[in-house]
Amino acid sequence: MRDSPTYKVLIAGAGSAALEAAFRLQHVGEDRIDTTILAPDGEFATHAMAVLIPFAAGDIPHEPVAGLALQAGARLRRGRLASVDPEAHQVVTTEGEAIGYDALLIAVGAIQRVPQRHVLAFGAPGAEERMHGLVQDLEEGFARRIAFVVPGGATWPVPLYELALMAADRAYEMGMDPELTLATWERAPLELFGAEASDALAARLAERGIAVVTGVHAEFPAAGLVELHPGGRRLAVDRVVTMPTLEGPAVDGLPHDADGFLAVDRYGRVQGVPDVYAAGDATHHAIKQGGLACQQADAAAEAIAAQAGAALEPEPYAAILQGVLLTQRAATYLRREATADSLVPHEAVWWPPTKIAGRELSRHLGRQSPHTAAAAREGVEIHRPLVRA
Repeated sequence: MRDSPTYKVLIAGAGSAALEAAFRLQHVGEDRIDTTILAPDGEFATHAMAVLIPFAAGDIPHEPVAGLALQAGARLRRGRLASVDPEAHQVVTTEGEAIGYDALLIAVGAIQRVPQRHVLAFGAPGAEERMHGLVQDLEEGFARRIAFVVPGGATWPVPLYELALMAADRAYEMGMDPELTLATWERAPLELFGAEASDALAARLAERGIAVVTGVHAEFPAAGLVELHPGGRRLAVDRVVTMPTLEGPAVDGLPHDADGFLAVDRYGRVQGVPDVYAAGDATHHAIKQGGLACQQADAAAEAIAAQAGAALEPEPYAAILQGVLLTQRAATYLRREATADSLVPHEAVWWPPTKIAGRELSRHLGRQSPHTAAAAREGVEIHRPLVRA
């Protein structure tokens, strides 16, 4: 063991992937690694809990990034990544500061693009308040036809299903009978979790009176109008709820695809660039989810630690898709194990999953997840997994 760490790792970002990587490096780095987190934000927020806010059923937990960095044995530098110079092994911040590295991990997330103003894009700034207003209009009968539209492209569709189910439950409680429609490009509801989970969710949506239209892409030609393709079917609605589409950060100095995402291998290495890694929403992986981002970060951190001389065999990224479908009445645990090509046997690193499901990070964000604690207080039924290998 070295007297002091000499291998300098710079992590750009302070979201799930960045913090997971910092904790993993601490765990496996054998005191060889000097970790610095470069981040503009002072707090880490669990935005996955935001679906509860419009229904006055919860809030977004926040924790200081400085405290989490301290726990991970990392130093925190305030700043935002502007560019990378791979040959010089340094980054430049938006303030013009140059920072050197031995290994760099890009975990800056993706860029949100919001559709027209007349569409409520949940996940964008201020969307929780706008959604709360929609819920109030639903309760008072002013919003009777609502479309929940899952956008195409790189995304995580679960929040729209949560919002649709909670809206249906709230309408039932208020004695309302609105027309709720969920339109998605998927062939079946949440098909990424497999047929068994999808069938169970479809039954739940039908039970709540939510009409489902699958295999479509939506356009919003005017306020109160949703046009579905192929076919050109039009839905006249009072409100539209969707999510922002995502674009990659297109980091200056690094190769990226046409959408700005960084192409990485199974160890998180940015293709064609030595000593540069990436994890999370900034990468080319199509499913953008915190649990998968943490698994990508684990793979990258282990590869970096081995590169620094730690005695371990890095485990490549092999997706274990686990999530929580959260409503006021229940939390449904979902799981599917997959690589980019097929299902593979693999042991999960946690069960049941939480909204922040990293093997390292989840240990530092509280003893139990907020939705599990709330369920215990209120006597809410916690469903067993719909699909489990």
